[in-house]
Amino acid sequence: VFFLGDVTADIEEVMHEYPNKTFNIVSGNCDFFSVYPASGVANAGGHNIFYTHGHTLSVKYGTERLIAAARERNCDIALYGHTHISKILYEDGIYVVNPGSCSSPREGRASYAVIDIEKNGIMPIIINV
Repeated sequence: VFFLGDVTADIEEVMHEYPNKTFNIVSGNCDFFSVYPASGVANAGGHNIFYTHGHTLSVKYGTERLIAAARERNCDIALYGHTHISKILYEDGIYVVNPGSCSSPREGRASYAVIDIEKNGIMPIIINV
């Protein structure tokens, strides 16, 4: 489970409900005094995943810095939040995914992302709720 920032107290409640799940959490621009880092790298199914809220990489203005940060860390998937707008891109060999927002969507409906990682490929999808 990846939580990409803003109101980390919410995800801490979910963590208590699912103690056997692995949670990868970063702080966002609304997480004052957060103990969580600004970014991280995780591995799933042999793929490195860079995850961040995105505000420190100016994702509102484009994903170039996000993609560069993922590439520097040898990642082929980059996850970000901040804009609250769901998006899936494949650029320069990197899947770029913004799940949108379950609680405060900026365009359209509330959403989250699921990334299916199999031997023959990566399949990110946005789920509208």
